[in-house]
Amino acid sequence: MPIAILDPFAGISGDMTLGALLDAGADPDWLRNLPARLGFSGVAIHITRTERGAVASTKVDFEIPPAAEGHGRHVDQLLEIVRLAPISEATRARATHAFELIGQAEGRVHGVEPGNVHLHEVGAVDAVLDIVGAIEGFEQLGIDAVYHLPVAVGSGWVKAAHGELPVPAPATAILLEGVEVRADGPVTGEATTPTGAALIRVLSAGRPPDRWRAVRSGWGAGTRNPHGYPNALRLILAEDAPEAGLVEVIATDIDDLSPEYVEPLREGLFAAGALDCAVWATHAKKGRLGVRLEVLVAPADAERVVAALFTHSTTTGVRRWLARRSTLPRHEMVVELERDIRVRVKVWNGPAGVRAKPEYADVVAAAQALACPAIEIARRVEHQILVGVHGGNDAAHR
Repeated sequence: MPIAILDPFAGISGDMTLGALLDAGADPDWLRNLPARLGFSGVAIHITRTERGAVASTKVDFEIPPAAEGHGRHVDQLLEIVRLAPISEATRARATHAFELIGQAEGRVHGVEPGNVHLHEVGAVDAVLDIVGAIEGFEQLGIDAVYHLPVAVGSGWVKAAHGELPVPAPATAILLEGVEVRADGPVTGEATTPTGAALIRVLSAGRPPDRWRAVRSGWGAGTRNPHGYPNALRLILAEDAPEAGLVEVIATDIDDLSPEYVEPLREGLFAAGALDCAVWATHAKKGRLGVRLEVLVAPADAERVVAALFTHSTTTGVRRWLARRSTLPRHEMVVELERDIRVRVKVWNGPAGVRAKPEYADVVAAAQALACPAIEIARRVEHQILVGVHGGNDAAHR
């Protein structure tokens, strides 16, 4: 699965996040239709291409008529809008959590109940569009796992409804509790808004994995265009790269597990994070037949894999050691055989050229759908990949 990495080197806000999502490939029409779906008639969304510090970026602006904004709304009213919105349950849960966090932070600052917080610093309609749109935008891109790099908070002072406040503003500082931030950098003024901080909290699982490969990136422009740095949020779409680097080897010998339970054991290990799992027959004590199982896993996932090994097998002990792997660069491509029939393919670039291996489960599903032998599907896919790599055929794409 692809992952996303937020790089808020110049801070993060809701409109910057939306711009970065569009720049990374989200459908502009999806965003333009969002206000009507959420019941905000008359609200228009303007999407423009611009530059921030000589970096081409996408800027998102809302045109909100006074009748739509009214006199602002309390957090409880915004939660009700989210509860009734035609959005997925995953988006609803995260958006609800975001507004609860904002209400709790503003409530602590102003000494009121979270649900009664009146959004002075964040426009109510803006906040709903920013938060729901940003969360749903990752669904649009097919992203489940989001991570972030340290968050810039800026420096100096920011104007608020009740006067000037130090950066980060009090509510933003509360929302960033527990989040890795950076106080260096060139940003003077507010870099991260309360909405941006809330999005980091509900979207991100923390720091990115140790190893990953960038697939593409998008840049979401902030409102200001200062001299000397790009006031933009960078969004990196990436793939996990677990096939390279340092691994832990976990091995055990088992002579009292019925063979039909070996495959469920392997499935449990892969679900826990194993990178590879090899099994071969051995002779155990007293002439018993057994199996030797050897698992490769990233060190960070080793404890989960060991726990899965104890859970799904009869072993009472394992052997563990560190090893380094040298592997060929790898990426994933997709072949579309017919409409809605796609096969993922692992592609390796080696000294002797390109090698391709279609995903077995996708080949079987395509064979059933097309009433064709699986081996023929595999050959057809491999041919299209090689033609696409060497000849630029559109049938093979990332």
